[in-house]
Amino acid sequence: MNNDGDSGPGAMVERLRQATNDHDLAALANCFALDYRNDTPAHPSRGFRGRDQVRKNWEQIFQAVPDITAQVRWIADEATVWSEWEMRGTRRDGSLHLMRGAVIFGVEGGEAAWARFYLEPVEEGGGSVDSAVRRQVGASNPAGEPQPATKGNP
Repeated sequence: MNNDGDSGPGAMVERLRQATNDHDLAALANCFALDYRNDTPAHPSRGFRGRDQVRKNWEQIFQAVPDITAQVRWIADEATVWSEWEMRGTRRDGSLHLMRGAVIFGVEGGEAAWARFYLEPVEEGGGSVDSAVRRQVGASNPAGEPQPATKGNP
């Protein structure tokens, strides 16, 4: 973790981490500008605008994962923070909640004005790198050859 005092862009990330760990919804929401813009490049339809949506999202998270905690590492320049997050806890049904990834924040006036959000649930037992690459390129056999498309009944 870097330290840029109480006023630099990294200070917002530290306030956000602390508000998350304290489960302080008001403090968490106040880390974001009223017209905050969240872009989720891997899932474009999940992008949103506004502090009210941040508050709504975190109300649900705090209810569903009452012991959630966050760890963060970050580096900042004058207006941008690159951060790596791990959020973990136990869901109400007893299952593990674990997310990891990066969030890039644009900070103005001590608030997040925008973010590019790459935080994802951790997938345990999702297969090897070879099987992941095959899924990404549409190949399902070990040789990596694409499977022929079939339509209707054979």
